[in-house]
Amino acid sequence: MKQAKLDTWLLKLPGVAVGPKWGDDWVYTVAEKMFCVLCVGGSDAGRMSLKVDDDLFLAMLDQPGIEPAPYLARAKWVMLRAPEEFDAKWLRAQVERSYQLVRDKLPKRVREAL
Repeated sequence: MKQAKLDTWLLKLPGVAVGPKWGDDWVYTVAEKMFCVLCVGGSDAGRMSLKVDDDLFLAMLDQPGIEPAPYLARAKWVMLRAPEEFDAKWLRAQVERSYQLVRDKLPKRVREAL
């Protein structure tokens, strides 16, 4: 996954920011809460992690190329080692859903300010 493509999908959403964290990882946030992580360097370059619906978490893990996200699986995050192998429309829907899941958990006044 190229960061530029992810930027075009996500930076237009209200309140989204992106910045480096943990060395080679770029973290997309809404109101400082992360919803997508993209590794841009090193041996894991290209892998992406994102939040999924609680009730879809186990079903997502049954799909080839999707596994529990390290350190975040308990919060129902998955990791795609090679996101470019997935259909672009499906992938975009997943990252936008991740944004929505995190945004919906924000306090009402914060959501309204977005």
